[in-house]
Amino acid sequence: MTPIRASATLLSLIVLAGICACGKDDVRTSCDEPQPYQAAVAGKRIVVPDDLAPLDETKEMAVPKAETPPRPPGVKCIEYPPSANTGN
Repeated sequence: MTPIRASATLLSLIVLAGICACGKDDVRTSCDEPQPYQAAVAGKRIVVPDDLAPLDETKEMAVPKAETPPRPPGVKCIEYPPSANTGN
């Protein structure tokens, strides 16, 4: 393979990788819309067969309900973390 052909192949792969990285993700424009995790429901407890040792109930973690105050109207939500270049 000639150096020009190798360079063209490498450049094509880089461009293709860049195009693939720019996929159409589900970008939300408002944090007032219901989020997918809000539809989660608690599952059933695990049923342990009689011939196995029971689960240790002291190792379970109870997840508390989050209580956050409502956001003031007109305030935008943060969808991406702030850049590391703050103040420069």
